Amino acid sequence: MKGLFKKKEKQETEKERKKLKIRMVGTRKKSVIILWILLIGSLAFGIYKNFTAIDQHTVHEKEIVENTIVDTNAIESFTKNFVKDYYTWENKQESIEQREEKVNNYLTEELQALNTDMIRDDIPTSSSVSRIKIWSVSQESENTYAVVYTINQKITEEKDSEWNHATYRILLHQDDTDNLVITQNPTLWNQPQKSDYEPKQPESNGTVDSDTAQEVTEFLETFFAFYPTATDKELAYYVTNNALPQIGKDYTFSELINPVFQQSGDQVQVWLSVKYLDETTKATQVSQYVLTLEKDTNWMIVG
Repeated sequence: MKGLFKKKEKQETEKERKKLKIRMVGTRKKSVIILWILLIGSLAFGIYKNFTAIDQHTVHEKEIVENTIVDTNAIESFTKNFVKDYYTWENKQESIEQREEKVNNYLTEELQALNTDMIRDDIPTSSSVSRIKIWSVSQESENTYAVVYTINQKITEEKDSEWNHATYRILLHQDDTDNLVITQNPTLWNQPQKSDYEPKQPESNGTVDSDTAQEVTEFLETFFAFYPTATDKELAYYVTNNALPQIGKDYTFSELINPVFQQSGDQVQVWLSVKYLDETTKATQVSQYVLTLEKDTNWMIVG
């Protein structure tokens, strides 16, 4: 009997063990799985952004302006030929017809019609051009150029003559083959006049003492006395860095005019005019210089 109870008790104990629930703690827990999903997702997003992100940095733009050199020789020559033919005529029927035929070689058809009656058959004057001065050639738009010019025109009526000075502006078109045609008739314009600009004059600022000023003045008087006829070898004793070129002219030194001195460090800057007598023309010639001098053993012009 005892053995039977033990056996039964043992079976019940084993049965109870089977009923015990085992909780697995590890990678299968829902919260841990969610964390792993978030981690993997973040890592994947970071890798994606690394490959697709646009680099953000400061872009420094540098504007390069290229100067285009326009050859205006053809435009100037075309204009001069036109002006000569346009303002030249005689009070004769044959001359007037020849003029019109020549002028039409420069003008558009519209301008040809506009200029038909410029020189009438009964015009009492004759005209000739003595000088043509072109003041400017400017590009107005693509292939279109404006030319401002002045003419000296001799007007003759019977036995009387007078000079006419006038300034005009025309427009020209230049095609891809460089051919030219005038598209706007000579229009009265203004001639460039003298500007009222006055450059600021340098002044001595007290940085050069009287002894130094006297030294530099004597040096410059000696130098400019022989400078016009000096050879390159002789200039080398007074000038460095090609500061002044060889002249090779027969000038006689007269004087220095109003030298102005300023000192900066070991250098003295001088503004001055130099008066010469030109032995060829017998006229007075005044040259102006801005020089930089340094003293080692002797004074030298270095710039």
